[in-house]
Amino acid sequence: MSKAYFKVQQQFCGECSLALRRFIGGMEGVTSVEVENGAVAVQFDEGKIADELVRKLTRESIEKLGYRMDED
Repeated sequence: MSKAYFKVQQQFCGECSLALRRFIGGMEGVTSVEVENGAVAVQFDEGKIADELVRKLTRESIEKLGYRMDED
């Protein structure tokens, strides 16, 4: 199992947190999605979904919800 981390510039509202969990967590190969304290952690099986794809789709999903990624 692998884990990808994403920092966000602000806290997620409850509905946005749930939306991320549902969308990202629904992808084949994703085993868990943790959303808290301005961060997202996605655990996944690299044999089923590529690291690059997880990172791309998670980043796009966060940005579509109106949040900005923390670039540091």
